[in-house]
Amino acid sequence: QVRLVESGGGLVQTGESLRLSCAASGSDILDYVLGWFRQAPGKEREMVATITTYGDATFVQYSMSDRFAISKDNAKNTVYLQMNKLGTEDTALYSCAAVEATPMGLITQAPRYSYWGRGSQVTVAS
Repeated sequence: QVRLVESGGGLVQTGESLRLSCAASGSDILDYVLGWFRQAPGKEREMVATITTYGDATFVQYSMSDRFAISKDNAKNTVYLQMNKLGTEDTALYSCAAVEATPMGLITQAPRYSYWGRGSQVTVAS
């Protein structure tokens, strides 16, 4: 069973950048597909990005694809979410999730993920 802990969130101004980290323990992230999701107050949780076990394929939600990028460092057992040009609409709780790898590769649906971190709050001020 993998445990996930997010870090790197905080309060930033519009236009600034943040890099979120999700450190995994208890298991090798090479065995998992990893994803980032976010949920703003009063809104449904939405997929942000996902990455395959070896990082050879990624998906970033289209509305964020020009500003956000997902990556991983298997040696550090960590997955990252680089967020640039942040706007107030990006204010949310960002959570990391993992699911055992399957031949299907990338997984974008939240219910399919088995393991979740507690999240890291990102607040963007105008």
